[in-house]
Amino acid sequence: MDRVTSETNPLLDFSGLPRFREIRAEHVAPALDQLLVDNRAQRELLLRASNGHTWENFVQPLEDMNERLARMWSPVSHLNSVNNTPALRRAYNEGRARISEYHTELAQDERVYKVYREIAQQPAFAQLQPAQRKIVENTLRDFRLNGAELAPAAKQRFKQIQMELARLGSRFQDNVLDATQAWELVVTEQAELSGLPESALAMARQQAQRDGEQGFKFTLDAPSYLAIMTFAGDRQLRAQMYEAYVTRASEQGPYAGRWDNGAIIVELLKLRREAAQLLGFANYAQYSLQTKMVKAVPQVFDFLRDLAARARPVAVRELAELQAFAREHYEVTSLEAWDVPYYSEKLREHRYQFSQEDLRPYFPVDQVIAGMFEVVERLYGLRINQRNGVDTWHDDVRFYEIRDASDDLRGCFYLDLYARAHKRGGAWMDECISRKRSSTGVQVPVAYLNCNAAPPLADRPALFTHNEVSTLFHEFGHGLHHMLTTVDYVGVAGINGVAWDAVELPSQFMENWCWQHDALDLMARHYRSGEPMPTPLFDKLMRARNFQAAMQMVRQIEFALFDMRLYSEYDPQGEKGVQTLLDEVRREVAVIMPPAYNRFQNSFTHIFSGGYAAGYYSYKWAEVLSADAFSEFEDKGIFDRNTGLAFLHNILEQGGTREPLELFVAFRGREPKVDALLRHTGLTA
Repeated sequence: MDRVTSETNPLLDFSGLPRFREIRAEHVAPALDQLLVDNRAQRELLLRASNGHTWENFVQPLEDMNERLARMWSPVSHLNSVNNTPALRRAYNEGRARISEYHTELAQDERVYKVYREIAQQPAFAQLQPAQRKIVENTLRDFRLNGAELAPAAKQRFKQIQMELARLGSRFQDNVLDATQAWELVVTEQAELSGLPESALAMARQQAQRDGEQGFKFTLDAPSYLAIMTFAGDRQLRAQMYEAYVTRASEQGPYAGRWDNGAIIVELLKLRREAAQLLGFANYAQYSLQTKMVKAVPQVFDFLRDLAARARPVAVRELAELQAFAREHYEVTSLEAWDVPYYSEKLREHRYQFSQEDLRPYFPVDQVIAGMFEVVERLYGLRINQRNGVDTWHDDVRFYEIRDASDDLRGCFYLDLYARAHKRGGAWMDECISRKRSSTGVQVPVAYLNCNAAPPLADRPALFTHNEVSTLFHEFGHGLHHMLTTVDYVGVAGINGVAWDAVELPSQFMENWCWQHDALDLMARHYRSGEPMPTPLFDKLMRARNFQAAMQMVRQIEFALFDMRLYSEYDPQGEKGVQTLLDEVRREVAVIMPPAYNRFQNSFTHIFSGGYAAGYYSYKWAEVLSADAFSEFEDKGIFDRNTGLAFLHNILEQGGTREPLELFVAFRGREPKVDALLRHTGLTA
């Protein structure tokens, strides 16, 4: 095979940021071929060394070659999410399977496993830095969890399962994207869209014009979908859009069977269960918890059901209030799932004289970003500035640098804010480049931050809802965790090596500033007048903060219980199917029962194609941590620099070098309590 070079293949250029505009689908396979061949050859050379193995001559070279592979794959995976094309998708799916095969092969190599055990038993091991020791310990754990101790036949089967899981996960995500992108609705008469605010109409009008059509175009992308569900007075229109959304990638709805994920879900569950049982675990949930803060499945159920016991009675009252309101004011006697967001918004407006749309003019994109950066500067003494001229995948993407008081570059990030065609839904942070130290200095970490807000319109900037501001703060919290690490070894730098049920702490922690008047004053300025948000409007926002908070909480608990029951109880040979199990969970905790055609699970990417299988409870678990951590700022002042630096030094900078509970105690002085979360969500007096 002829060697591929960075001159001919941009994916092999590690001298700086990715060359996004040059990357093509045809670059993926050759770059991956080159790195896999090199990595396998280097592994053999390292194993043949006869002068004894150490961190310096074995572990660090392995870390470096795996980091190089991750560095090459990062822009491929990212482009597949933000600029999906058929050719790139094929290249990504083929490459993902090969990378899964490579990592499983490495994690099952008994020779490598033996060397790591030898290094851990050497007297010199105690002299390594804590980060180095943690990487070795985590790697030994991961060897066991990837089948290194299995008999040859079982080991081969485990490897086959991992490759198939990678393939199925890609198919699941592709099906959701295709089903979401396929559906659209064009409305020619504005009279049919009564109730929609001008911002939603303008967005739909712009979408239609962009696609060469008359009228207003709506899609299943979040800004478009939520506008209809929240404001459209036409009940049939809401029902039509709701059905299209909740039947995506299923055997129901307008595209029934076309991108059906039903069989993929069953196969994913079967394979994950089989893999866990090969390793001696009763189910996949037990296996999954080996790398989390919570170590036992019953503990997760106890945590979720305790929250449900507190929230559900309140949620029942909230729903009864909504039903009574719809009956009294709109003569609606039967509240359907597609009615709940609409009448909830009407009740919010009635009770608080307040709507999310009232806030939108006060959250222009540039002011929100500047205010968010000011919060970080006050807390941590950091400066964030935009850098122009950086190669990106879309003209809307921005690039920023984070510098400390000494003007040292701490991190960089891409910011991709808006929904568009060929970009997957939701919001997420991902790693572009990880921090590490080498003989040439420190490699600066770089992150991708992605949202799906409504884009700018012809005559005005993008205007966010308060919910979209909170989402941006959430993803920025993840980004800070990645970028502000001071750990010099990739395996435990930033979010790497952090227990999955603690990884949401920094993100949910950042959301708290979206509810503080002094913080909102930094980012809430009317896009035309520049006037700050009036105090009466802020007061309405605060009074409405816990509006239907219990209903929202039981919905999240429903998702988490479904996830944990699927991966701890589901038996592919049993009589209880996925839908039956979900129906049982809903009967236990839900207050709103959806129609029979609802196939929410078929687009639940978090637990089927993302990293949250048997881990969705992490959102609630980390919410306890974040609320308790923020209560220290409530006591000391929301911009108290000393408290901010304590959080920076004890949480954000530490990565995965120590156990999350240990880091939390170092910051808070004690173990976490649930009290602050219950207070923030109005579940205590």
